[in-house]
Amino acid sequence: MSYETIKYELNEGIATLTFNRPEVFNSLNEQMHKELKSAITEIKKDKTIRVLIITGEGKAFCAGQDLNDRSVNDGDTKLDLGESIERKYNPLIKSIYNLEIPVICKINGVAAGAGVGIALACDFVIAVDTASFIQAFCKIGLVPDSGNSFFLPKLVGMARAKELCMLGDKLSAKTAQEYGLISRVYSKETIDEEVQKLAVHFSTAPTYGLSLIKKALNESLDNTLNEQLELEKNLQRAAGHSNDYKEGVAAFLQKRTPNFKGN
Repeated sequence: MSYETIKYELNEGIATLTFNRPEVFNSLNEQMHKELKSAITEIKKDKTIRVLIITGEGKAFCAGQDLNDRSVNDGDTKLDLGESIERKYNPLIKSIYNLEIPVICKINGVAAGAGVGIALACDFVIAVDTASFIQAFCKIGLVPDSGNSFFLPKLVGMARAKELCMLGDKLSAKTAQEYGLISRVYSKETIDEEVQKLAVHFSTAPTYGLSLIKKALNESLDNTLNEQLELEKNLQRAAGHSNDYKEGVAAFLQKRTPNFKGN
């Protein structure tokens, strides 16, 4: 499909989705939300896709909501920002978080507001060493949305989460990694190669089993031990019935490299 505010590429099981409004730091407007929804719907349908990379064009990853967008800026009219969250941001975060394939977020520059939430909804957040993260909501009298208030306390602890959200200070990529907010940090010269290397790994991995791992870890955030043990039992049963499990065992016994099909 043809898009204007995003780029979408597919190559040997690796899908790459790039925010493409560099002139406004890839901030989100109504059209971008529609195009993201369309692209992610296509990704869900295409069973040849084994991994997704999300990144940004230009100097920024994503600066969050475009405050010039009419859907959130209509003069003196009282706007229902909750409606905007319910219709656009909540579905976007859930669609990324619940994708049944590994999702790698390549942070190429600043991530602010909802841009941070989008990143944290991914499985692996890999940043260039010059990137930064900003919870900008408090600067304009708003509340962290797009999953930020969910992810941050769990990843960095309540004290740091309150500091980040209520002060709105810029967090460097290095400090974000030290806090446990992101996975890895690379230089500008090496980040593309390292992200591609990880994507290629996942493009040949047992995708169905990885989807069950994601489900187990995501649900553990709210489960009791007993609930989690029950979930592990059910997921392991499903994994044990998969073709990838059969191939993995066969390859191990035959001392060869497995040829996983992702099902």
